Amino acid sequence: MQGIEMLGKAYLSFFNHWSVLFALAGSLTGILVGCLPGLSATLCIALLTTLTLKLPANDAILILISSYVGTLYGGSRSAILLNIPGTAANAASCADGHALALRGEAGRAIGIATSGAFCGTLFGVLCLAAFTPLLAEVALSFGAFEFFWLALFGVVISGSLVGDDPLKGWLVGLLGLFVAQIGQEGLYAFDRFTFGWSELSGGIGLIPALIGAFGFAEVLTNLAERREKQLVTLKDSTLPRFREVAQYWRTVLRSGAIGVLTGLLPGVGEDSGAWMSYAAAKATSKERQQFGKGSIDGLMAAETGDMSSIPGHIIPALALGIPGSAPSAVLMAAMIIHGIQPGPMLMIEHPQFVYDVVAMTSFATISILIFGLFLVRPLLLVLRIKRAILMPIIFLLASVGAFASASRLFDVYVMLVVGIGAFFLRQRGYQMAPFVLGLVLGHLLDKSLRRGLVLSDGSISPFFTRPICTAFALVTLCTMLMYIPSVNVAVRRWMATGTQSVRSFLRIRDKQA
Repeated sequence: MQGIEMLGKAYLSFFNHWSVLFALAGSLTGILVGCLPGLSATLCIALLTTLTLKLPANDAILILISSYVGTLYGGSRSAILLNIPGTAANAASCADGHALALRGEAGRAIGIATSGAFCGTLFGVLCLAAFTPLLAEVALSFGAFEFFWLALFGVVISGSLVGDDPLKGWLVGLLGLFVAQIGQEGLYAFDRFTFGWSELSGGIGLIPALIGAFGFAEVLTNLAERREKQLVTLKDSTLPRFREVAQYWRTVLRSGAIGVLTGLLPGVGEDSGAWMSYAAAKATSKERQQFGKGSIDGLMAAETGDMSSIPGHIIPALALGIPGSAPSAVLMAAMIIHGIQPGPMLMIEHPQFVYDVVAMTSFATISILIFGLFLVRPLLLVLRIKRAILMPIIFLLASVGAFASASRLFDVYVMLVVGIGAFFLRQRGYQMAPFVLGLVLGHLLDKSLRRGLVLSDGSISPFFTRPICTAFALVTLCTMLMYIPSVNVAVRRWMATGTQSVRSFLRIRDKQA
């Protein structure tokens, strides 16, 4: 009953004109960013974090969550009309969405995508309200030893957040851990890795690093790789027919569950939720021959799966402090900047905040439905903006945001250095989400390790003998081993051999019977 009361209080607290305005503005900004191919939810959240520093925490996080939801939804526009996914999560929508657009049914495709996005996010919100408090209660038994393994596990998982090579992800995550150690250490305020520079005593600011890794690097990447494509004309109505949406209720429930489950798994991004939902729909659909040629079922599954994974990613970020994707990692960093520490202590320090996030995501869901149904044609004008005009504006916002975080010119230099470094790393196939996760979790890992050693008088045995620590250590080790190619191949062969042995046994038993 207490949870229901807190949830009701959360919804009531956001029923005011400012909160509604913030939700609509955040969603609209996210949709505009998502419509532009090459820009991402991580970039949108990073830039908006700097613009919301002076706002109260709840208002700022409301804007950021709304922009997160809006960006992933907006990416379906360019996927349908240009056959270029606005974000990676919308790639599964290209085949059927663009096929419908080429048949002159672009409006119908946008309407179906809007319906799937709304239903998927709404399903995820229900899971967010139900599972986050339960998971947080389990995490309350964590101490310094468990927090150390939690942070280390988060960095190991970061290897699979984005990209195909986990080793590159681990290297960038370790780089983030190292950068987090720059400045005064947490127990005795001793300078580390400052090399005599007084500016480094306070450490590397999270906001300048975020903006550099996702803002400035994104500008350089987009200017280096320009793509232009013909926009499909929108002729038909974008309002979906209720019967057309209702007949795919099984697809909505199945894809919503898959999206939430993939979101709960750290390191599995929104694109995985979309592709797995699409594959499941194709395997069970009566119109599977239409997939890739303009299937409504396929488009509905893809959009429902990627949008329902957003609340799924927020659940472990709030309850455990382990984000499951790059945008949720930046969102978690923004929460820390605003004085809210996600993790096992959240239900003790800020118990109401979990239910506030549920309400925020609900408002964002309603916002994308409003914009998706009634403001389609004006929003499509953003697809005609040239990148040569857009990128300098983003660079200006990034520079202002980096300086405004602490009114220091040094932070602008940090943004430039991190951005240039991130640009060259991305050209070599290294992604920046693990770097941010390492930067966020670095302080937690360092303090937990040192406090654990103090509590155990220098002994490392409690880090391995406590039950939760043992479980985390085994899971972390298994995760690393599974990403080693030789071990992965050996496990698959062993599983194939075991399966073959079971089948042979069953055949022999059947013959004897």
